[in-house]
This record gives sequence, structure tokens and C-alpha cells, in this order.
Amino acid sequence: MAAETGATKPARPKKDPQPLIIPKNATDEQRLKLERLLRNPDKAAPIPEKPKEWTPRSAPEFVRDVMGSSAGAGSGEFHVYRHLRRREYQRQDFMDSLSEKQKLDDDFQKKLKENQIQAEERTAKRRLKRLKMKEKKKMKKAKPEGKAGTTQCESGQEAEASAGDSEEEDSDQ
Repeated sequence: MAAETGATKPARPKKDPQPLIIPKNATDEQRLKLERLLRNPDKAAPIPEKPKEWTPRSAPEFVRDVMGSSAGAGSGEFHVYRHLRRREYQRQDFMDSLSEKQKLDDDFQKKLKENQIQAEERTAKRRLKRLKMKEKKKMKKAKPEGKAGTTQCESGQEAEASAGDSEEEDSDQ
């Protein structure tokens, strides 16, 4: 019917034929995927969602088949018991692994905090050292350099002060 009315669809642009490349290893496969994604940068790249962490089934609120200690248990009761036991062991293992992960995470956060405190202490120590050096330079610039008539007492005090500063610098390192 479309041919009768004279309306035709616009022709699609032909795609360039691409050679068939078979990846020989994982890097080739990754390279091919990247090339395919970069061929059309306007197109959105599919980013898969992170898979949900497995959690055991919650325990039922109401248990209908309660097994008693009577001697008349049938042959099917063992399988029910076995499945319940397996599920309970899975749940306990999951809780143990969860607590282990939590403990490791807490230890990691504690270590990060300790490292940050140590870094701040080192920075403060070095900042103090830089300020001392700056003050020394200012004192040297402020002091007149052409002073030839210094007394022995003044030069002795200067020698003691400079010796004390060098000891502090050695202890910092």
C-alpha cells in the first residue's frame, strides 16, 4: 500500500564493512570492546550494576513441621532435618563472615586515623622547624653585618645559641 501512495522510506546509510577479528586473549577482547565503544562516543556505555551480596533466607516466623523427640519419625523427616541444619550452618557462617568483615573494616579505619594523626604531627613538627629557620634568617638580616667591635661576652652568647639550635636540628632528624 505504501508503494501505491508513492511514499518511500529514506535509505539508511550503509555501514562500513568491518573485518572479522577473533580475539586471541583477554587483552585483545578488551581492546576490541574499547574500540567498539569509542567508535560512537555519543552513545551511552552500558555500566553493569554491582551484584547484590548474598544473604541467607530469614528464619520463618512460624514453623509448622515441628519435629519432636518421639520414636515414630518417618523416613522423610531426616531430609527435612538435614536441610534445616544446612540452612542454619549457612546462616551462622554468613554471620561469622559479616562480623569478620566488620572487624577488618574497623581495624582499617582505626589504622587510617592513626596514620592521619601521625602525618599531622610530622607536618606540625616540620612547620615549627621551618618557622625557626625563617626567624633565624630574619634575625641575621636585621642584625647589622659590618659590626666589627663586638665584645667577647656577646660573641660567646651567640656561639651558645647557635650550638643549641644545631642540637635541636639533629634531634628532629
